[in-house]
Amino acid sequence: MVDPSYSSTPIGWREWVNLPSIGIPWVKAKIDTGAQTSALHATGIEEFERDGAPWVRFLAHPWQRADSDEVAVELPIHDRRIVRSSSGHAQERPVVLIDIKIAGRTVPAEVTLTDREEMVFRMLIGREALRRGYLVDSASSFLGGKPKRAIRRRNRGRE
Repeated sequence: MVDPSYSSTPIGWREWVNLPSIGIPWVKAKIDTGAQTSALHATGIEEFERDGAPWVRFLAHPWQRADSDEVAVELPIHDRRIVRSSSGHAQERPVVLIDIKIAGRTVPAEVTLTDREEMVFRMLIGREALRRGYLVDSASSFLGGKPKRAIRRRNRGRE
């Protein structure tokens, strides 16, 4: 059920999103209504304690085929989840809370951290984030807009 405090915002099956709480201005994400929780490509995932609470540090890589844009992040661990991939492989992942800006609106989301190097999209947006009033048009892409081409191609590793 859509939270009544949110209006319905149309989005496509893929969108450019902003992760302001961790300093990532743009990442191309697949909108995945088959996934409950959102997922972000992360490497160097290392759990540690801070003031007696579990935390995680990792490198987020928003652009494919480029490491020069990596962002070092440290966040409290919100939860841990067993996530089963489409191939059937189960993996326990740390879950963090990250603000996601999609189509001009910012929503808090539970995000699992995993290595998505071999995947086309560096991020998946799952149902928990989408239930905050997004309507997915599976025939459309980037209804929320795109960053300027110069920004999208920056650090792509092919130039």
